[in-house]
Amino acid sequence: MQTSFVVRAAMAAGLFFTASCSEQPAKQKAADVNTDLDHFAFTVEEAPDWDALFKRNTGWFGGDGIFAIPMNGIDSASADGETLILFSDTMIGEIEEDSLKPGYVMIHNSVARLSGAQPDSSRIRFDWDQKADGKPESLFIPHTPATQPGDYYWLGDGFVNTERNGDIYLFGYRIHDLKDVPVLGFEHVGSTVIVIPKGSQPPFKDQRQIDFPFFADNNSKNGVVAFGSGILVNTAEAKMPHADGYVYIYGTRGKEKELLVARVLPRSFEQFDDWRFWDGRSWVANMDSAAALTNHVSNELSVSPLPDGRYALFFQLDGLTTTVGMRLGSSPVGPFGPLIKIFDNKGALEGKNFFSYNAKAHPALSKPGELLVSYNINSFDFFNDIKLYPYLYRPRFVRVKY
Repeated sequence: MQTSFVVRAAMAAGLFFTASCSEQPAKQKAADVNTDLDHFAFTVEEAPDWDALFKRNTGWFGGDGIFAIPMNGIDSASADGETLILFSDTMIGEIEEDSLKPGYVMIHNSVARLSGAQPDSSRIRFDWDQKADGKPESLFIPHTPATQPGDYYWLGDGFVNTERNGDIYLFGYRIHDLKDVPVLGFEHVGSTVIVIPKGSQPPFKDQRQIDFPFFADNNSKNGVVAFGSGILVNTAEAKMPHADGYVYIYGTRGKEKELLVARVLPRSFEQFDDWRFWDGRSWVANMDSAAALTNHVSNELSVSPLPDGRYALFFQLDGLTTTVGMRLGSSPVGPFGPLIKIFDNKGALEGKNFFSYNAKAHPALSKPGELLVSYNINSFDFFNDIKLYPYLYRPRFVRVKY
């Protein structure tokens, strides 16, 4: 169990993660667009106030993933409202005098709800489910027709679908452990769309789960193909500056960590026949024809519009390096420019076995003129290091000001 978790965490960082039409992406007026994809004037600073929000001693004390879903459906700088924060593998327990007390447990997913856009510990609540004996349990457990015994969920990105009653749509990755495999002892066996009805409260017992057809496992020609790595809701309701009405769903493919994208109208999100994939020239129905927008990304990432008409792709370079990278795009599907190194987070790697992964931006938690960017910290020797460094397994943050 311990060995498989460490390997799964590393692989999650390094291996994973509308209507029919074929027109080019919506074009902005030339006067509104900065066409320079090579340069980005910015400063970056660590955000210790956001770091501290997730440095906790009781209950939830660690987790990775951290996708942030603004509950008002507006993924841009906001001073109010509530944000639902998604975590994958999660630690529940107690830390006393910087020491981890016995009895801590790991579950596979949890959430937090933050009121407002400030890192205020009095305005955040962490939620998970409970088993019949009162022990912690994951909020999302696979129960689709394709689910096999032993499957569990890591979580991808999500959004509030204002065209489908304000329900939350998010991705669940079905993961299955492999027996007697000490190295890489898990596999990604499928993906799911999880629907949380508007107004539902944790533990979300009224959730719906739908098997997602656009997936390829490690036995396919190009390796694992998984969508849900990041979502851009490019609609007027989301107050996007150059809205075209579509939801863009990003994914990754294979060991080169190629970035793919699909799109669909929000109202058609469950009509998978309406999904289209960018093949480099047009939108097509065949997932296998999807073109790589770029490569060497991480399996969790973000694409966000900038005020000057460009789009900022944030990711962890090659999944497991210490480089938080960015590429500038001229549209939600690119083309994307060269790598721009934003931050080197090696200073957060306190232990010799530590690694960083899953960088992404959170516009709804950012102030105007900046993007708040998170990354995760983990260890290749997790269950030993968590005893020595009980605060290691939590997100860290930087502010990118532009």
